[in-house]
Amino acid sequence: MSQQQPRREQGDQAADPIKYGDIFAVSGELGEKAVKPEDAAMMQSAETAVLGKTQKSGPAAAMQSAANVNVSAGLVQPGDVTDVAAREGVTVTGMAVPGANIITESVAGQVVGQYIQPTGGGGGQPQGAATTGGGGGGGSRGSTREITIGEALEAAGQTIPGKPVDQCDAAAIQAAEIRATGSNVITPGGVAATAQSAAAYNESMIKDEDKVKLGDVLSGATKVLPADKAATRQDAEGVVGAELRNKHDMSTTPGGVAASVTVAARMNERSQQQS
Repeated sequence: MSQQQPRREQGDQAADPIKYGDIFAVSGELGEKAVKPEDAAMMQSAETAVLGKTQKSGPAAAMQSAANVNVSAGLVQPGDVTDVAAREGVTVTGMAVPGANIITESVAGQVVGQYIQPTGGGGGQPQGAATTGGGGGGGSRGSTREITIGEALEAAGQTIPGKPVDQCDAAAIQAAEIRATGSNVITPGGVAATAQSAAAYNESMIKDEDKVKLGDVLSGATKVLPADKAATRQDAEGVVGAELRNKHDMSTTPGGVAASVTVAARMNERSQQQS
């Protein structure tokens, strides 16, 4: 996913620094925090450790650009670090799927970027994080083994495992199950039924720590689904539509169900084109 560039030009005499909420789809405390030089340096180090280099137009580059503007305007100082980023850290993780790695980058637990890296063989690098090293190969041909909807669901559960399941997630998971099985009948005890029950239960809970999480529901989705199929663009559109219909801001969750199915569909299209 491409990242937005800072909306404020260096020449503007603005009273406020560029914040995380200006360049990424983040919320809460992080969204109100200024992007600072050491934040960008941490993300650059994490990208380099996992991917071998800083990604052009990736989250680290966007953060560095914003931090440079903030420093030039005298709104932050070189060497400054945002407290929430320092406290909760920045992470770059890679999850292997057939023919690719799904790379997810986060600041303070919130996803700021997700994209795919093709690999030359039938599987990507093992799932890992910045501290473990890694990186993706750049083979010229994709795998003929396509990514299934079930695998995309599992990817979402591994990308943001701690997200409490809500009605948006449940709707997207139900749409994904229908697409995977080719049946409008929801399997009792299946992944969609479990997601709906979890969403209903979570609505009665006040504290997030008491709620059922996405990782709990989507772990082992490929084993739970009675049937599965390779994700297509039409599947992705259906899942995205289901998630959006249940969200007030009309945006999909970064790293969530719709985003993961979309990534899988794009990877499958690329694999077909390269075969």
